[in-house]
Amino acid sequence: MRTVERSRAETAGRARQGGLSAAVRQSRAVAWRSVLRLRSSPEEIAGFTLQPVIFVVLFVFVLGQAVDGDWRTYRDFALPGIAVQSVVFTTLGTGLTLSTDLQKGIFDRFRTLPISRSAPLLGTVLGDLVRYALSLAVMMVVGLLIGFRPGGGAIGVLSAGAVALVFSFSLCWVWVLVGLRARTPMGVQTLGTVLMFPLAFGSSTLVATDRMPDWIRVWAEINPVTWVTDAVRALLAGEPAGRPVAVVAAWCAGMVVVLLPLALRTYRRRV
Repeated sequence: MRTVERSRAETAGRARQGGLSAAVRQSRAVAWRSVLRLRSSPEEIAGFTLQPVIFVVLFVFVLGQAVDGDWRTYRDFALPGIAVQSVVFTTLGTGLTLSTDLQKGIFDRFRTLPISRSAPLLGTVLGDLVRYALSLAVMMVVGLLIGFRPGGGAIGVLSAGAVALVFSFSLCWVWVLVGLRARTPMGVQTLGTVLMFPLAFGSSTLVATDRMPDWIRVWAEINPVTWVTDAVRALLAGEPAGRPVAVVAAWCAGMVVVLLPLALRTYRRRV
């Protein structure tokens, strides 16, 4: 037992010797592993790429005609919201993957390597940014195919994508914390779904907040997903987006400042 503990201490010591630059390099390596793992999971790729298509068909073509009387008008309003909604749902996968890897002992294997203790966790999150970006790209292609034309041009599209990705990176720390504390992946999925629906649907993604009942509008107007949607919608349309972008930045900073240290501390205690 003492030999094992001494070995772990030596491993941690060698990792600390590398400093911050080594930790960043190790996190990048783990992130690349996460990206490569996608090649062996075609069903996972199908899941987060087909999800935007299904959302568009259901919400624009089924709901749009009933809400606005013309699916084309509703398409221009709802498509930015559906894009945000898709990437928000994709962040839940980070918690599920983390919980699954913990159960399989993959992080125990990382602990025996001479790398920073935080590198596997940070690398997993960074690798998942690729999934979020792919989901947004598919969403935009689908939108263009059904006639959506962003008035903000290429700069508006790239800016809107950057806002959505920064928010997704910040939000995923919620699911990282859930993934570290839940006992099973099923627990992550159940709790995540309960939290996700009011977050994703109690917002301006599909309906403007001024068309909601008062008691729901109170929540929708403070919901960060509403602010992200409003920012993305304005950037895609080429309209001023200063206030919603500033509020999104404040939400992202708050989530990262609070949740990232909590997640790292929980991770170090568990692994």
